[in-house]
Amino acid sequence: MKKHVMAALAGTVAGVIATTQIAGPLVAQESVADSSLYEQLDLFGDIFERVRSQYVEEVPTEKLVTAAINGMLTSLDPHSSYLSAKDFEDMQVQTRGEFGGLGIEVTQEDGFIKVISPMDGTPADKAGILAGDYITHVSGEPVSGLMLDEAVEKMRGPVGSEIIITVVRQGTPEPFDVSIIRDTIKLTAAKGRVVGKTVVLRITTFNDQTTSGMTEALKKGLEELGGLENLDGVVIDLRNNPGGLLNEAISVSDAFLDKGEIVSTRGRAKGSGERYNAKPGDLIEGKPIVLLINGGSASASEIVAGALQDHRRAIVVGTKSFGKGSVQTLIPLRGDGAMRLTTARYYTPSGRSIQALGISPDIVVQQPVRPPVDPNAPVEEKSAASRERSEADLRGAITNDSMTEEEKRLYQEELARAEESAKLRDEDYQLAYAVDIIKGLAAIAKEEP
Repeated sequence: MKKHVMAALAGTVAGVIATTQIAGPLVAQESVADSSLYEQLDLFGDIFERVRSQYVEEVPTEKLVTAAINGMLTSLDPHSSYLSAKDFEDMQVQTRGEFGGLGIEVTQEDGFIKVISPMDGTPADKAGILAGDYITHVSGEPVSGLMLDEAVEKMRGPVGSEIIITVVRQGTPEPFDVSIIRDTIKLTAAKGRVVGKTVVLRITTFNDQTTSGMTEALKKGLEELGGLENLDGVVIDLRNNPGGLLNEAISVSDAFLDKGEIVSTRGRAKGSGERYNAKPGDLIEGKPIVLLINGGSASASEIVAGALQDHRRAIVVGTKSFGKGSVQTLIPLRGDGAMRLTTARYYTPSGRSIQALGISPDIVVQQPVRPPVDPNAPVEEKSAASRERSEADLRGAITNDSMTEEEKRLYQEELARAEESAKLRDEDYQLAYAVDIIKGLAAIAKEEP
């Protein structure tokens, strides 16, 4: 409230100064502007009253007002909207990480519903929904012409019930139907795994559990490796992460930065922006970071990627991110509803806005599309002649006398880790690529005096 009062006061003061210099024209301009505003409001009132009294069926006044408000907000941009009391409550539940539904983050584009990203382990993810898919029909009913909230409402339903959505996918010639069973969505905001000497941190969303979950996952990974001194580096996986809470994006970035700006926001009014800076302390003390993004990485994900990229704290790998560089403010309204209004753009530390542009990776790595595996297909075994052979396989080969038993043991462990990374390429090529970068940077660091 203070910000609003100060902005209004500044405008009034400026108006008084300007009026002293050229009072006549300014007063005339203000009078014309006021007259135009009142004419437009009168027009709205006329239309509202005619619809209420003459429409072929009686329409509740509340429904008309709600539709008018929502129409005004959704005409501004894809992220501004009116939230009913129920929608507002649902949004607050989602930021706590547990809710019912399909598990997809969506927006509206060209009259259809576009998937920003499916969330890990959710019904939509398991059904094969991909970032960039367009949903054209829900249970046979077209979504064209519906507002985003109306289309989302159609996709909601009791846990355990079936929904069939029609999907248009780039590269697929015909639309196709996907059957999904609705379920309670329990998001694990962050989880970790150890690959070789690299800790992989998978962050699926930015809710109020993200930073604590990430910190705990990192701690467990370091314990498994036997301490920070045995860590080569960290991969932060933000692919298909649709974003979430701004403060969580800031705290995740801060966890790996010692100083400097993380993100800034700039609104319409002069001086209305905010700047968020890192506090001293890096959880991994400068060890290398590779950050993975793709077209499903949006909003808060892009804040983290932009901050770590601009500070040269991480190498960003993958494909261009979604490009949502705007900030929405939730403004509670009477009747327990709320207004979600785009109030600012955000900027990375170097001052760039990624709105509609996205974060470009330092290294572009596509994820190969693999054909589905037939579980009933026979497994082809390599013949003895085609298997790779080495000196050690030759009959009578002499032994290596330059390595101690301990050195041989360490060598075998390193070989096993390399084989693990090779298997990872078949499972997740982009992640394997990121882990290889960490290994390369660690090897260079060891060679430096």
